[in-house]
Amino acid sequence: MALKRGLSGRNSGNVCCYSILVLVFCSFLAPLIFFVGRAVYTSTSIDNNDFSTTTSTQVSSFVKEKILAKSNTNNAEGNKWNQIAAFVRTEISRGIQDDLVDDDHSQFHTPAILARRQLRERRCEKCAAALVKQDDEVTVKLENAALEHSKSADSAVLGKYSIWRKENGNENTDSKVHLMRDQMIMARVYISIATMKKKPRLAQELQKQLKESQHALGEAIYDADLTRSAHEKIKSMDQVLSKAKEQLYDCNLVTGKLRAILQSADEQVRSLKRQSTFLSQLAAKTIPNGIHCLSMRLAIDYYLLPPEKRKFPRSENLENPSLFHYALFSDNVLAASVVVNSTIMNAKEPAKHVFHLVTDKLNFGAMNMWFLLNPPGKATIHVENVDEFKWLNSSYCPVLRQLESAAMKEYYFKGSHSTTLSAGSSNLKYRNPKYLSMLNHLRFYLPQIYPKLDKILFLDDDIVVQKDLTGLWSVNLHEKVNGAVETCGESFHRFDKYLNFSNPHIAKNFDPNACGWAYGMNIFDLKEWKKRDITGIYHKWQNMNEDRVLWKLGTLPPGLMTFYGLTHPLDKSWHVLGLGYSPSIDGSEIENAAVIHYNGNMKPWLELAMTKYKSYWTKYIKFDHPYIRTCKLGE
Repeated sequence: MALKRGLSGRNSGNVCCYSILVLVFCSFLAPLIFFVGRAVYTSTSIDNNDFSTTTSTQVSSFVKEKILAKSNTNNAEGNKWNQIAAFVRTEISRGIQDDLVDDDHSQFHTPAILARRQLRERRCEKCAAALVKQDDEVTVKLENAALEHSKSADSAVLGKYSIWRKENGNENTDSKVHLMRDQMIMARVYISIATMKKKPRLAQELQKQLKESQHALGEAIYDADLTRSAHEKIKSMDQVLSKAKEQLYDCNLVTGKLRAILQSADEQVRSLKRQSTFLSQLAAKTIPNGIHCLSMRLAIDYYLLPPEKRKFPRSENLENPSLFHYALFSDNVLAASVVVNSTIMNAKEPAKHVFHLVTDKLNFGAMNMWFLLNPPGKATIHVENVDEFKWLNSSYCPVLRQLESAAMKEYYFKGSHSTTLSAGSSNLKYRNPKYLSMLNHLRFYLPQIYPKLDKILFLDDDIVVQKDLTGLWSVNLHEKVNGAVETCGESFHRFDKYLNFSNPHIAKNFDPNACGWAYGMNIFDLKEWKKRDITGIYHKWQNMNEDRVLWKLGTLPPGLMTFYGLTHPLDKSWHVLGLGYSPSIDGSEIENAAVIHYNGNMKPWLELAMTKYKSYWTKYIKFDHPYIRTCKLGE
């Protein structure tokens, strides 16, 4: 300001001189002054703007780095840092602006400008000192926290050996067991490398320590299961591994050996998975000793009865279309008894229910004897032998002709040709006797078996009835033949899961995204069945599948094809599936279901049944029954 005032005084005293000079030289100097001044101003502005932008960017970057570096501290610390950063940013910005203003109005530095710059420099020094002090305080706090944590750490895991695990030093549950397993993996790696590099002594030392660690670990899963010697084995193994690391460690070699171990473990998992699949399929197709015992004892006692005592009462109800008729095809006495008992116990009018039970020749006597000894209250029951259906022969029934062929038996019951896990599992699945039993295919001949009936409810023998089912007979099927619960979601259990859509006959006649439905509880309109010749449609597709090009064995794929466009979806609460394979079915769904279905390998009468679902089935078994006690079925 003093400079401006001085300049102003001189200008007032020499107005005339300047005026004369301007008038004389105006024509020569004005253009030159304009262009030179314009260039100088533009250059200065650009330089100042560049400086302002660069400096602002640096300040912003500096502040961000400091804030991020302290973002993990507590809220109070973070607030302090935000305040300091804001102060620094304000001060430096203010200094930049002042410098630009001074430079715009002056071509040299006055004492006032220098004084302001010195003041700003002192402020920045104080701010930097505050930052350093704050950083030192936070560092000290972090160090103290780390020291406190180290005091509380479990000394048992100190010195843990591992070059790839990130959780070193973590106080994980059962850390000793995990550590021993890691040590044994690394021991195997170094044994291989030591052998390759011809260091037999080190390899022997590692092998010896590996055996001792394996013995100490045993079958332990939790730290509490470890023996007292485990801690010493961990230390000994750690020393040997440290020695091996000094002599043998090579990143590429260790990585390669670990990958080889991983691949070997993967192959073992595949092998075990295949064995598990085989064993589960084997268990699913076998009959427990208790049920076999029950069947044999009942059969012996049945054939000791005189013929007049082998008849069931109320036989006049068997062809009465006004009653509620059930079809049940089974060779399992205990399973059939649960289906009948659960249905009757939950029926509002048991006297109106009629059970048509068909079994094979081997179990015919046992099935009769059981229901003669345990009649279903006022309900009607009738047992038939499928081998006595003379009309059911290979000339009429294509599936029977196929099942009797040697080629079919060779294909499905000799799995030596399987070369992959998926193919082997598929073959194992179909090595179940039910696929060779006509009991499994009788569902396509209901009008032939029961010609006088109008409607019939088909039930599998692995279901449990929990509510009265009479409402199903009043469901309007809208001129459809089959009433069933659909099983598909957004991308599963649709037609392409069951049928071969690479075959033109399948691709031309069916939608791959059509929704599948469940066998196990189906209400069939037998009048519509006859009208649409459903059995004839089934025969047509079965004949076309002579070489198994449309689907594999089973009744659901041909059922989907036969009843395509003829199935009415029932409310899902009528029929809940999956109790034989899925452990995650919602409990409320099971409780609210009219019928629950143990479809899958884990049948409720097998030891591999899921415990959480088994009580729904066992509640309908009379474990105090003499035959059941004798055969130890309650154990």
